[in-house]
Amino acid sequence: MSAPATPPAAGVPVLETRGVTRDYVSGGVFGGTRTVRALKGIDLKVDRGSTLAVVGESGCGKSTLARIITMIDAPSGGELLIDGEKVDIARTGVPPDLRRKVQIVFQNPYGSLNPRQKIGDVLAEPLKLNTSLSAAERRDRAMEMLLRVGLRGQHFNRYPHMFSGGQRQRIAIARAIMVHPALLVLDEPVSALDLSVQAQILNLLQDLQDEYDLTYVFISHDLSVVRHVADEVMVMNLGEAVEYRSRDAIFAAPEHPYTRTLFAATPRIDVDRIRARVARKTAARG
Repeated sequence: MSAPATPPAAGVPVLETRGVTRDYVSGGVFGGTRTVRALKGIDLKVDRGSTLAVVGESGCGKSTLARIITMIDAPSGGELLIDGEKVDIARTGVPPDLRRKVQIVFQNPYGSLNPRQKIGDVLAEPLKLNTSLSAAERRDRAMEMLLRVGLRGQHFNRYPHMFSGGQRQRIAIARAIMVHPALLVLDEPVSALDLSVQAQILNLLQDLQDEYDLTYVFISHDLSVVRHVADEVMVMNLGEAVEYRSRDAIFAAPEHPYTRTLFAATPRIDVDRIRARVARKTAARG
């Protein structure tokens, strides 16, 4: 594989935000305009090899934060740092070496894959854009990554519509890590998948994190998934981080009222009650 991104100095977070805000202006034409603040001073730090889960209801600012972290949008205020380096895309754009350090995996893998592009070309394209490898070397490394994420060699020349949702998400993950990013933003990566497939993808993500020393920002509304993957959890509500602690601490004793409400609204599976109900139905049929 291509050489991994140069790691930051010891003790420097892979990702840090300092007081990040994001404003949107609405209205105009015949009416007045107003400014809506979607992010209200977000501070976070994520160390190499760890996972920060960002949770909250729809509209809380999770995806807006993801777009700033991945340098799609510029913040209205505050600072974004990648490997300790301040990033100001509004002023300087995104340098290619910095773009390589941060990749994203979206909720809908089919929407992020070119339907006219074979999977082998999908995986080789990041290498073509970011390395000087020959076509043969790009093909070999794309095939290697395809196998690494649990697909087979015969899939190399197939098109996205020929795969299941879980397989397409494996392809999207493989493409994201082809250039060995320092940070991978995962925006609801398993919410569109069946439960059994979710478990497979989550296990794959954990294996890849260990193997490539990846750092994750995992955006989700599913607390059962968050509990499985996170090292730290940041709970967002109306553009603010209302609670930010270790996974074990926040699940053991959520402190903020919104966090407690969010946890209380999450369905819980009571295996014993399910077994008892099945037993009663079986007895009734007998």
